[in-house]
Amino acid sequence: MSLNPQDLQDAIPKIFAPWIVDLGLEVISVDAEGIQLRLPVGPALVHVGGVMCGQAAMAAADTAMVLAMMAQLGEFRPMTTVQLQTSFLRPVSADHCIVTARVLRSGKSLAFGSIDIANPDGRLAAQSTTTYALL
Repeated sequence: MSLNPQDLQDAIPKIFAPWIVDLGLEVISVDAEGIQLRLPVGPALVHVGGVMCGQAAMAAADTAMVLAMMAQLGEFRPMTTVQLQTSFLRPVSADHCIVTARVLRSGKSLAFGSIDIANPDGRLAAQSTTTYALL
């Protein structure tokens, strides 16, 4: 079973909590390498410094990896985040950013991935690594 961007977009409100749905993530592409999402950066995601807050970046990274796992598996399987580590390299001060998630390795019980969050100009703003337990 192959999932396309619309399949993944349609899955967001069915799988994730309402506040994740409210992030407004848009699935741009999906292929064998991973998935790409657009995250709008509106006032609700910006902190007093005028840039996107780290909590929003980490929520987007975690969500993107679940969708990348779904794309690789061909369906949603229950999973839980075991580890999510994020390095913040530069601020996101634009009206959106691009989130790219790749599954590095997926076994019977654990999966590993990487997520890049970039400004619209392509400059890397944050990079995450993650481990998931497949339930």
